[in-house]
Amino acid sequence: MRLGLHVLRLPPEQFWRLTPVELLMMLGQEATEPPLTRARLDALAAAFPDGPRGDA
Repeated sequence: MRLGLHVLRLPPEQFWRLTPVELLMMLGQEATEPPLTRARLDALAAAFPDGPRGDA
């Protein structure tokens, strides 16, 4: 919020209409990871399966 309002000098109403991606682009930051693909989601689900919690 500080970067948007003070560094970029955006008015609050304009800042709140931005998406996170738009804000990052305005700050000159590129995405460091590609979007989550179905294959990556499946790999994560296999690595971290849902199951009963120990505290239940």
